[in-house]
Amino acid sequence: MSTTVLPTPLPHEAKSPSRSLTLPNWLREPLVHFLLLGGLLFAVDHFLNARANDLHTIYVDAAVDNQARQVFKEARGREPNEDELYALRKVWLDNEVLYREGLALGVDKGDSAIRERVIFKALSIVDANIKLPPYDDRVLRDWFEQHRVKYDEPARYDFQEAVLSGDNSETAVRAFVATLNTGAPGDAKAGLRVFKGRPQANIVQSYGEEFAEALRQSPTGVWQALPTREGWRAIRLESIMPPKPADYEVMRGVALQDWKDATAAELRSAAVRDLAKKYTVEVEAAAP
Repeated sequence: MSTTVLPTPLPHEAKSPSRSLTLPNWLREPLVHFLLLGGLLFAVDHFLNARANDLHTIYVDAAVDNQARQVFKEARGREPNEDELYALRKVWLDNEVLYREGLALGVDKGDSAIRERVIFKALSIVDANIKLPPYDDRVLRDWFEQHRVKYDEPARYDFQEAVLSGDNSETAVRAFVATLNTGAPGDAKAGLRVFKGRPQANIVQSYGEEFAEALRQSPTGVWQALPTREGWRAIRLESIMPPKPADYEVMRGVALQDWKDATAAELRSAAVRDLAKKYTVEVEAAAP
């Protein structure tokens, strides 16, 4: 087996330092990051059994990536992309560091060395030493503005979708739309779906950005042929509720708790990264 000795947690760190700050949304929750994904998805410690005599070297081999891909595909129905696989590796590595630190501190005593519990106990020790920095209203308001998208009420759409059975090519859907706009019934040819208050982000996720932008520019009360990820659809926009900016004074309590959670998560990540500095990571070279 070919290996590369690395002084840093992952080889990507030295090449792309900004990547560590851009984990996918579903990996940013503190306990998900350190326990659920890392502990439950990557509970296999085959490398420990094979190399138990070298406690200060962490081996990241193909089995780690293979298991990450398998679990991700089962959960999301597709293979992870490069950034998602990189993020899962970081989760796994953070948990391996916590596991080894937990063993070194003896928190496995009386727990049959159950991996998830050892990680949780080690993380609890890390948490106990985390102290939030001082903050005032200016700090909190600045954080609120930087994360305003989380608090603003998005634009919402009411629309109907007629899914033409059989041929959903552009030509067929445009012809069907022309029939619908004459007032002729089209129920026999299509299934009608009615959507109320759908936020724009949800529409983008379901249908794609091209569709969302076309819907935004559509006239109300008129059937139109619009492209989606699954083919063309006959769509009639009913109404758009414009976005509503959040009021900081109203949302201050919620923003404060979110700031505390996010700041603690950042400090927790930094503390685990600091612990990781005592380990050498060896990454198995990819097969040519």
